[in-house]
Parts: sequence; structure tokens; C-alpha cells
Amino acid sequence: MSAVGPVVLLAGGTGGAKLAAGLAGALGTTADAPDELVVVANTGDDVELYGAHVSPDPDLIAFHLAERIDARGWGLDGDTFHVMDGLRELGVEVWFNLGDRDLAYGIERARRLAAGDRLTDAIGDLARALRVPARVLPMSDEPVRSRVRAQGRAWEFQEFMIVGRGAGPVEGLEFRGVEDARPTPEVLDAIAAARAIVIGPSNPLLSIGPILALPGMREALRATAAPVVAVSPIVGGAVLKGPTAAFLEWAGQPVSAAGVTALYGDVLDGIVCDEPLDPPVGGSPDGSPEAAIPVHTADLLMSDGADRRRLAGETLAFAAVLAG
Repeated sequence: MSAVGPVVLLAGGTGGAKLAAGLAGALGTTADAPDELVVVANTGDDVELYGAHVSPDPDLIAFHLAERIDARGWGLDGDTFHVMDGLRELGVEVWFNLGDRDLAYGIERARRLAAGDRLTDAIGDLARALRVPARVLPMSDEPVRSRVRAQGRAWEFQEFMIVGRGAGPVEGLEFRGVEDARPTPEVLDAIAAARAIVIGPSNPLLSIGPILALPGMREALRATAAPVVAVSPIVGGAVLKGPTAAFLEWAGQPVSAAGVTALYGDVLDGIVCDEPLDPPVGGSPDGSPEAAIPVHTADLLMSDGADRRRLAGETLAFAAVLAG
């Protein structure tokens, strides 16, 4: 693996955000020299409400990287919720709880988008203001919205997760607007120049699915000279958080590293997991073990900063081996 070019992480959700922080630590990036790590964040979860444009995944990633994540696992540490309290006093149904500073970021983002600015620039400026030691890029400047069918009805993603509690069985998933969206030039340039590309331990359908569904994204990943390595979100044969299992079941895949690998298909050069691929997953027509995708076995738990840096370091070392 060449030392030239950035490490690129495709990410969404808590697992992806934690690995982003681990990679920043392993690489030694700083807010003054962030270009060695580029995080491409899912924006299929974005939502417009309270007069704000809320980008949950890019913000979650930025807060983790800046070491500003609240103990709840979302939002900024020490944030207050006076606006939400005020809305409730007025009889507004507040189903999406947003901290005051978090809301301020979303309001400013909405203002800039209405003025014609790109989402890339609005998210990049927030990352710089928070002194994030990486470049955080939205997957696209065009709107893509994940929509789930479950419990006998269609849901916008955030409503499904919060009001519907992410409960299955899942009956359908679509990325509205994806046909008219494209990866940003910054995303494509980072992938082309990368020395390693990592797919984070995120929900492969909800968090990584919208990124890979962008026209041209899979082609860009297949064309890059960098090894593409996934980190499995399945830990000890189970999902630690979120509805990943329900979506894998809907997709006809087992809750295993093999199921995740099958969804990513031929963009992958290797996978980091804590279990063997059973059956082996490969690109040959007969699925022969000789063609099976390379596996690095690791402890996937990221309980603290040391765990995150360890997993990130192992992932980068595995990518270096694959690069030959």
C-alpha cells in the first residue's frame, strides 16, 4: 500500500463514526493536517424539520472525530434542549429530539443550501469549525432520501427509526432521488487517489447502501488501484445496535460476515471480521475456495478509544498486505 494518497472511509451510523475516530488516531491526523483521512458520509438519512437541514450521519461522524460526542451516543456533549422544550410547550409533537447547538448547525446549513451553496461546503465548514481531524464529505450534493416499508406502511427513515423504533419485518427499501444524484467530484477524486478504502462497520443496506447506489460509485470503487476492505458490523454472530438484522433478512442474507460480503459484491478486496466466511464468498463462477475473498480475523468491539485505534490499525495493515 502506497504511503501516497488518503485513506478513504465510507461510513454511516455509530459503527462507522467510531471507526473514523480510530482511523484518525491510528493515522495521527490533526485538524491542521486532516487530508490523510477522508470520510464519505451517508446522507440518505438527512431530514428537513424545525427549519433546519439535519444531516445525522455527517454530524455524528464529525462529533466523534472532534471528541465532542455526547454520552448518549448522539448529539454534542453538554448540549441543551431549550428549543425542543419550547416547542412542546406550544403543543408541537417533537418526535425528533435535537439539541440547541445541533439545531443551530442545521438552521445554518438550511440557509446556505437555500442560498445555493453545496452541501459539501456546508458540511466541510462545520467540520473545520469543530476542528475535526479529517475531511468529512457528503456522498452527494443532490438529495437522496432513504424510505423504508415496514409494519404495513411506508416510512421516511428517521420516522421509521424513532417513531417506528426500527422494528421489522422489513418489507421494502428505496433511495428516493438516487437516480438523479451523483458522487461529488471530491468523493470521486479521493477514491481515485486513495491508498486504501475502508467500508465501515455500518448497516450495509441503510448506511452504506445509499452510497453504493449512487450512479458511478461502484464503478469508481472497482476502478481504483487501492484495496477496498470492509469491516463487518456483525459481532459475535449478532448485531450490536440498530435494525441491521431485519434488513439482512429482507435482503435474503444471513446475519453474518458472509451475508455482508455478498451484498458488497465485487467492489471488495477483503473483509475484517470475527468469524470465517461460511460459505466462502468469492468472485469465481463456481465459488471455489481458491477465489474466496481474503479475510482478516479481528476483535470487532470498539468499547473505547484504544479499541478503535487497534481495529483501525489492523484494518490498515490488512489493506497494506492486500496491496502487495
